[in-house]
Amino acid sequence: MTDHTTTESLEGLDQDYESRLTLTAPGDVVFDALTTTEGLAGWWTTTVTGDGRTGGELTFKFGPAAPVVMRVDAAERGAGIRWTNVAGHHEDWVGTTLHFDIEAMPAGGTGLRFRHAGLTPRLECFSDCKNGWDHVTASLRAYVETGTGNPWMSAADIARREPANAG
Repeated sequence: MTDHTTTESLEGLDQDYESRLTLTAPGDVVFDALTTTEGLAGWWTTTVTGDGRTGGELTFKFGPAAPVVMRVDAAERGAGIRWTNVAGHHEDWVGTTLHFDIEAMPAGGTGLRFRHAGLTPRLECFSDCKNGWDHVTASLRAYVETGTGNPWMSAADIARREPANAG
């Protein structure tokens, strides 16, 4: 299985953060992980409220910081999900869109293309946000493939933050 992240070079300062995953989980499991509060709590942050269906709104809490609020622009089983960030503790995110494109793979499993449109190397938060998304997409993989992810403040999330806080 080959995964690909296209933000390793700063040559494209306007290039959105993107990650492509090949998952062993079926598409319906991936879709549910991206549209239900139980699924989202399993891999991103454990405090999620709202409605992940088209027209809904999801609120993600990360401790005392302002919650991240996403408007659900589209949620179509077998195709993908699109959110627009309408509020949150990362001011750079407001107005950006998150795309989760889901595709059944011919040999089984699911292809997932995640793109955070508007999250580019030009933004002050890019490095921290890229590191965060790299962790979160790995957590999503773990959740859909094993049933256990590594959401915000899990042992794996805390461990990844320790090197950044040392020294």
